[in-house]
Amino acid sequence: MTAEWPSIGVIIPTRDRPAMLARAIDSVSIQDYPGRLRMIIVYDQAEPDYMLARSGERPLMVLVNWRTPGLAGARNTGILALDTELVAFCDDDDTWAPDKLRRQVETLGGAEFGTCAMEVEYADRITPRLAGISLVGVTDLVRSRMAMLHASSFLIRRSSLVNADQLGLVAEDAPGSQNEDWDLLLRAAKRGAIRHLDEPLVRVAWGRTSYFAYEYDTKVASLRWMMERHPEIARSDIGAARVYGQLACWSAANGDKESALQYARQAVRSNWREPRAAIALAAATGVVKVENVLSALHKRGRGI
Repeated sequence: MTAEWPSIGVIIPTRDRPAMLARAIDSVSIQDYPGRLRMIIVYDQAEPDYMLARSGERPLMVLVNWRTPGLAGARNTGILALDTELVAFCDDDDTWAPDKLRRQVETLGGAEFGTCAMEVEYADRITPRLAGISLVGVTDLVRSRMAMLHASSFLIRRSSLVNADQLGLVAEDAPGSQNEDWDLLLRAAKRGAIRHLDEPLVRVAWGRTSYFAYEYDTKVASLRWMMERHPEIARSDIGAARVYGQLACWSAANGDKESALQYARQAVRSNWREPRAAIALAAATGVVKVENVLSALHKRGRGI
């Protein structure tokens, strides 16, 4: 029976969050997946706990990120250390439903890249985020980041990740390792439709558990990096307006009123209905705080 299911390696990058890491490890350990399953914990810019390593049916290896510091380098460290057919990511502050991997493998078939929906945990609320589709293409990802396709839902063929002529590794030049997941999704979609299981099998923690929640300079730099790397975003009125609106909001939150107004104008020129432009203008003029808007949106499982 096990031989009929592809082997899977699960990469959990971590940094100084032992309690959350323990939850993530437990959620992977109890998967009802019939095939071979192993985990790699990659410590990024943190002292590793080698006592977590174990052998057995579902072995766990502990590594230190030896590549570029950050999430992308940590994931690539894990990818290159694996020998499994498939690779899955799970952030250390996220957890999986027990049938996540089995259900995803059944949906993936012979495809290269698969995802599933998620539910957002913020404060005392749990909010499902569904995509409403089963196949995700470039147009979908240009118009929207599709936040429900979270990195902790990714299931990818390792052979494609390690081959630069195919999908290739996670982009380590992404500023602050932000939007590297959106970039990977877009690169995958350009090679073929992403198989999406539209059920919330991943629980994602939002809020202050993120190391980058309030690093606005990094948010701005990573979005500009995405637009340079994927020019089709700028060619989409809706997609460009969304990104310019985000740039305006993060600039306003960072106190850069001039840039906020400039990006807001670009957002409106692309799509006058873009709501982020109004949020940014209100924030730039002191009417609201971006953090307060973001908190209200997070309670509904949404973001800016």
